[in-house]
Amino acid sequence: MNKDYKIYILVAVAALIIGAIYFLSYGNPAEKLSGKALNIMPRIPVEEKAKRYELAKEITSPDGFINTNEEPITINGLIGKKVILIDFWTYSCINCQRTTPYLNSWHEKYQNKGLAIIGIHTPEFEFEKNYDNVKTAVEKFGIKFPVVLDNDYSTWKAYKNRYWPRKYLIDIDGYIVYDHIGEGAYEETEQKIQEALQERMSVLGEVGAIDREIAKEIPVEASQTSPETYFGSGRNQFFANGKPGVGGHQNNLQFPSRLNINSLYLSGNWNIEKEFAQNTASDAQIAYKYSAKNIFFVSEADAQTIVEVTLDEKPLGPEAGEDIIRTSGGKTILKIKEPGLYKIIQSSKSETHTLKLKIQSPGLKAFTFTFG
Repeated sequence: MNKDYKIYILVAVAALIIGAIYFLSYGNPAEKLSGKALNIMPRIPVEEKAKRYELAKEITSPDGFINTNEEPITINGLIGKKVILIDFWTYSCINCQRTTPYLNSWHEKYQNKGLAIIGIHTPEFEFEKNYDNVKTAVEKFGIKFPVVLDNDYSTWKAYKNRYWPRKYLIDIDGYIVYDHIGEGAYEETEQKIQEALQERMSVLGEVGAIDREIAKEIPVEASQTSPETYFGSGRNQFFANGKPGVGGHQNNLQFPSRLNINSLYLSGNWNIEKEFAQNTASDAQIAYKYSAKNIFFVSEADAQTIVEVTLDEKPLGPEAGEDIIRTSGGKTILKIKEPGLYKIIQSSKSETHTLKLKIQSPGLKAFTFTFG
């Protein structure tokens, strides 16, 4: 064997050894994520997916787009390109508001890795159909991903949904591979997102890494709470000193000497509409004996309205919610005008108390109390 040939053999062997070392150390970079080995799930054939999962439904008859440069956005236009997370929500829903920070975090973290989040805003109340109201809420909550108004519930119905909030995860092939109702399961949801993004990268032949760190879920203490209570005739079965389920004027209402827990009481003159109750004279009042940590009040007013708030006949103390204002005279009040959710009580523990709202001028619309 001549000298030149020996040198060639040695060089070739050295190259193979170096290549093997490089591959073991740096090869397949998608598997080296945040210092942790990624357990790659074998890709399910599309034929098998068709047996397991439903195909995603398209957005139907949208009533407006936010964060899209006023351009329409479609599900079909993203399938084959992105992993899609649909979130059904409505802006006055406290459960939706508590979910929003996680959605914002996922958008920031994964938007450049192939995740597209679309908020489908399906309104519970009539005022939530207003584009400007929704846009204001989107800006308030710092939402940067696209939001589509679904005022006629057509997309909601296409997904056979019944809940706020609800998330549907759509994979690269257009199948709904995961969904979750309500709050919670954020760690599980993020893991499913990561798996779908990893599959997307494999399908599209992309090289890169998915950050495998999972945002820690902020625990919400479970407690026995009062039920959501509506003021409008459509759902006011807890209206205790008037005529539940009946619309129109109900005047000269008075509080009884004893209030039952989880019952809604009104005093003064009120006009009961399907979605809300509106006081028609000054000094009308609302009373509710509740058991909960937190109380949220969905309301609006024709003009800015001052509402004095008391707990067991006293001004609020440290349990006062972030929308409560303390006057120089020591009273605790709400200033209500814009339609939305007002945070009245935000306590450290669940307790039983009697809440009273004294409305100083006519024209306030009360939609619901939500407890947590």
